[in-house]
Amino acid sequence: MTLLAKALIRDHRKRPWNILFSILGVALGVAIVVAVDIANSSASRAFEMSLETVTGRATHQVLGGPAGLDETLYAQLRRQGFRESAPVVEGHVQTRGETFTLLGLEPFAEAPFRDYADGIRGEGVSALVTDVDAVMLSARTAARLDLESGDRFTLSIRGREETVTLRSVLDTDEPGLDGIMLADIAHAQVLLQRLGQLDRIDLILPDDQALERLRTLLPEGAEVMATQSRNEATLQMSRAFHINLTAMSLLALLVGTFLIYNTMIFSVLRRRRLLATLRMQGMTGAELFRLVMTEALLVGLVGSVLGLLAGTLIGQFLLQMVTRTVSDMYFVLTVTELHLTLWVVLKGLLLGIAATLAAALGPAWEAARISPRDALSRSTLERGVGRLMPWLIGAGLILMGLGWILVQWPSQSLLLGFAALFLLILGYALLIPPALLMLARSLTGPMGATFGAVGRLSARGVSAGMSRAGPATAALALAVSATIGVGVMVESFRTTVDVWLGQTLQSDVYVSAPGRSGVGVNPTLPDDARSRVEALEAVETVSTARRVHVHSPQGTVEVMAVDPAPRTPEGYRYRAGDGATAWQALENQDAVLISEPLAWRLSLGLNDTLTLRTDRGPREFTIVGVVQEYGSDRGLVTVHRALYDRYWDDPGVASLGIYLRDGIALDPALEDIRAAVADLEAPVLVTASGEIREMSMDIFDRTFAITHILRLLTVGVAFIGILSALMALQMERSKENAVLRATGVTPGELGGMVALQSGLLGLAAGLLAMPLGLLMSQVLIEVINLRSFGWSMQHDVSPRVLMEGLWLALLAALLAGIYPGLRMARARPAEHLREE
Repeated sequence: MTLLAKALIRDHRKRPWNILFSILGVALGVAIVVAVDIANSSASRAFEMSLETVTGRATHQVLGGPAGLDETLYAQLRRQGFRESAPVVEGHVQTRGETFTLLGLEPFAEAPFRDYADGIRGEGVSALVTDVDAVMLSARTAARLDLESGDRFTLSIRGREETVTLRSVLDTDEPGLDGIMLADIAHAQVLLQRLGQLDRIDLILPDDQALERLRTLLPEGAEVMATQSRNEATLQMSRAFHINLTAMSLLALLVGTFLIYNTMIFSVLRRRRLLATLRMQGMTGAELFRLVMTEALLVGLVGSVLGLLAGTLIGQFLLQMVTRTVSDMYFVLTVTELHLTLWVVLKGLLLGIAATLAAALGPAWEAARISPRDALSRSTLERGVGRLMPWLIGAGLILMGLGWILVQWPSQSLLLGFAALFLLILGYALLIPPALLMLARSLTGPMGATFGAVGRLSARGVSAGMSRAGPATAALALAVSATIGVGVMVESFRTTVDVWLGQTLQSDVYVSAPGRSGVGVNPTLPDDARSRVEALEAVETVSTARRVHVHSPQGTVEVMAVDPAPRTPEGYRYRAGDGATAWQALENQDAVLISEPLAWRLSLGLNDTLTLRTDRGPREFTIVGVVQEYGSDRGLVTVHRALYDRYWDDPGVASLGIYLRDGIALDPALEDIRAAVADLEAPVLVTASGEIREMSMDIFDRTFAITHILRLLTVGVAFIGILSALMALQMERSKENAVLRATGVTPGELGGMVALQSGLLGLAAGLLAMPLGLLMSQVLIEVINLRSFGWSMQHDVSPRVLMEGLWLALLAALLAGIYPGLRMARARPAEHLREE
């Protein structure tokens, strides 16, 4: 055993690139998985900590409708014996380029709920209660904003500027406070313009009896919810997004596994003569098997450790993109530190080591069972690979068949969808080596006619070296198919959203209150905004909209109340129902429209009923249409403004849709509208529909930017695989190339032959990636995306995406072939022809 180990170590010292490629392949695969895990877990943990900080130890919360709760309810509950209760006002503010949750609290009631309440006692209480402009931040946040106690700074609140003073700094290491600004509840009501209103009342209820007594005291329109269930519903919003990122990272690891298999089998194939010599000197097959697996274990361990380090660095970059996407799509999120858990570390190590050992099993078994005489002949191996081809075709077709059965299986399970996708990918990967063999053989004649003997030799060299070229091409094809599949899905989604925006944005100009609607955050236009706009000569008609969050038995849902203009119904695309009759029902009945995601998530359809909690108590509403809507993956309920006013005490309007008269130019009309609303009591936003469309598409592009990064990283993994394959291919054929040199082939022709082989592998990978990429895009669109978000979309196959995939494969292969080609061209024939 010692002799064998020394021989292998000496071989690695002589040719270190082989083991370096193995380690690099493991490291890259693990790095991508760990990076995405870190970004996901850090963002999720940051939000969990923010929720825990905001809710504290509250067991239940009393919630109101869109207008909130009257603050007198809090006093009534205290008088009825609910002493462990605390009022809360909550909203979003911006300062120095960051967005914070402004939390208005009652300092004297906070002690039972939040640990950091100790920091606002004594002088902290005096500062918050007596100073009308006082706020508090954690020490970490204050240092990041370069603020000290006593500093004055400006907040932007829905377009308004308000100056506040940092009266006290909380000396706490609680990371959940990073995105939170504290204020006395009365001051917060002034800043957020919610005088006399509360967003919720936190409670600690000792038992179910207290809960039932509390329910009897609540006015119509208020409800009590368990804090844990409300927090879980909020966290659930972004869970599908995180699952999709994890799937992308596992796809990269799958490609990395092929790379590891490449390098491990090359490691054995290249040393077949050495292993055969050792077998003839008395080494047993079992000893060889154990040593190859031990070597693989070391490679997996070293590569996994390096992958963990690299993944941490990449994760820092991905975290910013994930945070930005979550903030754009779901909720404001502040993340200031990476969350590296023991599970992420163990998962990275286990995946890297397990993938390496699994990839090494075949080569180790090959090394152990082959006879010394067969080991000295590479033709024996290639004949064995040739006999394996029919089995690969059969296994590939079976796996793809199983995957397609799972695709068609009636289910909403996202994990089942991913299982189907991976079965399809694995099955197709097994078909790539046979397809490459047929392609190489079919191109022998054309390449000979085009490039002469060099072209013929290049094609024959690929078909004669399938044990190396097959797995390498499969790895590159999988990577490129991922770029094609995700690219087609993103392009299809982008086209669908763009078309939807073009139809939905029926108005010419929109006037809206600054800020984004959220739970307890409902920006409102000044009362006279509509009358001023309608008085303009250029304006033909005006529609209004109000988006609020309403509680239902299935959780919180977003409701949009619309006072339509004549053209407003034209902006809806129906998946079920008829637009003409739907809007009549909306105006005259207790009827609603729901979006596809909500219909999918709650398994609702046409003529079903949806229960919403109104200010008149729970009410059932008939669903008269299911419409496409891509502004929220949690779903949207559309109601007529008349119905909304009937059941909710919330007269506010958040936006106006302005329809200009025929022949009116847009730019002068915009100036007139801006002048009309310029001196309102609160600032408003005036935006042309084209600008909204452009901004929406910018958010879309930011959302999917991280997928493009992962696609490139995946191709990077495959690039290393094709490079190692070409290196091994040329090293094994060194004697044959030396014979060619000795018979008159020039160094340039030999380098050209390597380039042609590289191009052939790249062309094969690109062409074979296209069908798999299109199949992946279909599964992503019709299964994964639908089960993740409930959105349907048109399948738009862009020729540009397909050609990008083909050129990417060719470029990766040609770049990978540069060094092996130069090495072979510079090699001296005498060295390789010398007998060992």
